[in-house]
Amino acid sequence: MIKAQRSTFPFAFFILICIFDAASVATNAQIIKSAKSPDLNSPSSTATTSASAARAQTSSSATRPITVADAVSIFLQQNFQLIAARYDIDTAEAEKLTARLRPNPAVTVGFEGVPLNFSGNLLAEQQYAYNISQTFELAGKRGKRISVANANADVARAEFETVLWQLTNDLKRKFYAVILAKSLLDLANQNEATFEEVVKHTSELVQAGEVSGLDLTRLEVEKLKFDTDLASAQRDYEVALRDLRVTLGGDYRTMEIDAVGSLDAQSYDFSFPDLRDKALAARPDLKAAKLSEVAADESIRLQDAQRIPDLDLAAGINQVPGGTSFFTYGVGIALPVHDRNQGERAKARIEKEKAQNQQRLVTNQVLSDVDKALVAFEIQKRRVDLYRTGVIAKVNSIQDLTEYSLKAGESSVLDLLDAIRTRRETLAGFYQTLFDYESALLDLELATATPLQK
Repeated sequence: MIKAQRSTFPFAFFILICIFDAASVATNAQIIKSAKSPDLNSPSSTATTSASAARAQTSSSATRPITVADAVSIFLQQNFQLIAARYDIDTAEAEKLTARLRPNPAVTVGFEGVPLNFSGNLLAEQQYAYNISQTFELAGKRGKRISVANANADVARAEFETVLWQLTNDLKRKFYAVILAKSLLDLANQNEATFEEVVKHTSELVQAGEVSGLDLTRLEVEKLKFDTDLASAQRDYEVALRDLRVTLGGDYRTMEIDAVGSLDAQSYDFSFPDLRDKALAARPDLKAAKLSEVAADESIRLQDAQRIPDLDLAAGINQVPGGTSFFTYGVGIALPVHDRNQGERAKARIEKEKAQNQQRLVTNQVLSDVDKALVAFEIQKRRVDLYRTGVIAKVNSIQDLTEYSLKAGESSVLDLLDAIRTRRETLAGFYQTLFDYESALLDLELATATPLQK
């Protein structure tokens, strides 16, 4: 017990409180500085920082022609789903700040010696106790807690990459759906123009008495089908375009775009071993599964350290009125007799087994996805090759020759109707086949998480 003058005790206690407060402020400043700022060059950060600039750029133009590369660029900047998914990374970064924190010190002020009947000079007769205590974590808990937070942040980034990979692939599908609808709309407009010309020519022949009015009636009835096809094509195009607009993000009301591109299929030759290796190296969901196992290992280390009790150190001053005052010191530690964190340690090991099983499951899914996508792509490739044998040129030639023969009086209106239907169905099937080919290629990109388009 160390003796001291009574008048110096409040001043010494005040200095002690100020020292601890200054240390706490310095620690918080160091924590804030050590927090990693997001990578502004990454697509995930761009999704958050460039949204307002992209919206201003989009709203300033009336109708903006975009290619598939432009669509991906706009999508990465302002898609709302990507922005929402990016918040998971920010949450994981905030958890890293929490993991770095140390236990706060505790200050207590106590009074002793107050009479039960509250008689006498209470302020002069009671004793004052000023104490401060600090918990010190043992077994490297803070370092292990930081390691767990870093591992969970890596998992969050991998999961964001998974969302980015899936949504980007879906965007490309919607873009090519607009191109398909636009091609079918152009075909319907061509058929409409051709049919109007045929009806006009037939009306002239009927007036001249060269053909019967029955042929003109048949054409007018058939024109209703072409008008219906045109209306359906317009509907499909407008719906597909609006699906693309909402997927791009930003302000839907000012997103006036025009998809520019074609469905000209390029030839590709792929092998299963090469695609398999690319998929196993690049699939973000597989990366996330592997990182989950790493996070589980770090969690096991942390939970094993939690069974070690922490050390509490305390110091204080007892102020005795009219007598001798003294310092007090104390050390406290919990005895791990019953609770040794058994439950959390068992849960951490179960999570590791779960992560390992998920990794095997995703690996099998990757191999299956690549196998199925490659088989479907090869079949679609053969379908495209069937149309490249010259069938498109043949149906165009048949319709042109039939129109010429009708004007020369060598064929009937029914022959021309049959030629127009054949061309319409063949070209519509060709455009759909090209779209299916692009979709199969996108399935391969989705399965391998690797850009394959030239």
